[in-house]
Amino acid sequence: MQIRDADENDLAAICAIYNDAVANTTAIWNEREVDIANRANWLADRVRSGYPVLVAVTQDGLVAGYASFGDWRAFDGYRHTVEHSVYVEKTQRGGGIGRQLMLALIERAKGCGKHVMVAGIETGNAGSIRLHETLGFEVTGQMREVGTKFGRWLDLTFMQLILNDHAPDQA
Repeated sequence: MQIRDADENDLAAICAIYNDAVANTTAIWNEREVDIANRANWLADRVRSGYPVLVAVTQDGLVAGYASFGDWRAFDGYRHTVEHSVYVEKTQRGGGIGRQLMLALIERAKGCGKHVMVAGIETGNAGSIRLHETLGFEVTGQMREVGTKFGRWLDLTFMQLILNDHAPDQA
């Protein structure tokens, strides 16, 4: 498995993985699928912001998953905190791809000088919560019924990983 920066050639696969998550999972709380133009704009925005979009590529060239992080909140005081997302192609789940993408994202966040990485996970996604725990994330809170999808209320578990012990910069 190769983890590398995504480029425009990966957009169709990223779009397909995203849309499968929209249509079939509670990993994304969107109900509308997107087109490649949407993902191209998203990729350009991430790159422009200095944030990575990574893909996991199999030996035979299949994009098996993707991951990124972006600003957690849009206020200056949160500039050292990012929220990440990781999505794995449905036939590739359970094989450690999510872990590999997470490890690469964590290193990238450290390299960007970020202090905290936040995860917002649907509380019923025990596998994702367990993965995050094995990577050192801690549960920091749970919010009941803050989202909805597939005709039911969804609970959100927040987790965080402190990436370094640097003192904050002066704004």
